[in-house]
Amino acid sequence: MTPLRIFASGDELGTYAAAEVWRRLEAAQAERGVATLGCPSGRSPMSTYAALAAQALRVRVDGARLHVVMMDEYLVTDGGRERLPPRAAHFSCAGFGERHILAPLNATLAAPVPAENLHVPPADDPAAYEEVIAGLGGIDMFLLASGASDGHVAFNPPGTPRAATTRRVELAEATRRDNLGTFPAFRSLDEVPRFGVSVGPETIARHAGAALLLMIGAAKRPSLERIRAARSYDAAWPATIVHDCANAAILADRAAAGGQAASG
Repeated sequence: MTPLRIFASGDELGTYAAAEVWRRLEAAQAERGVATLGCPSGRSPMSTYAALAAQALRVRVDGARLHVVMMDEYLVTDGGRERLPPRAAHFSCAGFGERHILAPLNATLAAPVPAENLHVPPADDPAAYEEVIAGLGGIDMFLLASGASDGHVAFNPPGTPRAATTRRVELAEATRRDNLGTFPAFRSLDEVPRFGVSVGPETIARHAGAALLLMIGAAKRPSLERIRAARSYDAAWPATIVHDCANAAILADRAAAGGQAASG
């Protein structure tokens, strides 16, 4: 059973998660010269991203050899053809990675992470992302988050087969509604793109050297209960892929855990 650690607050959770991330990344660079971090956009990992930057001065990680692998990106239509949005777009997942991951890290790391070390699934050939990840040696640490109302992980909607890899996906309406909170400049659901490119459950499980599922806030309590009730991947609740990942753990704050005492 995937272990659960409970923290008094989201900030305490983020501090712990960041320390675990740096520990994995330091070990990876010492062993194979590079390190990779798989990242979602969204609200759940924000305390972890802030803590990563706060701890960066104390770690032995060369930013020039660190790769940040984003899990998904929207698709927009331009001249009848689908493409990735500009990184300057308020809803761009790549732009989220630049603003909330790379910029804070590069303000504190001794050697910055190059812009080209931020990766997103391509629009024209999403399956090629599998080769990119494999070429990097896999993902040393995957940070995961779960949709509150439908259990989506990355852009994978309920019903996603376990064997699904990086591909074009149609976003579930619940996922699109969640993203109104992630990207508040959206004025209505109609503005949220309906399609995107996303890693799949198989991508996560196959390539994860370790994984942390981050659950913060009372709204995540039903999702946490659903995930804890599973023992392996349940296509009806894709975030259950955490159970199929090596060296995985679930981290929750007390609000998500229904007020249970902190154990972290």
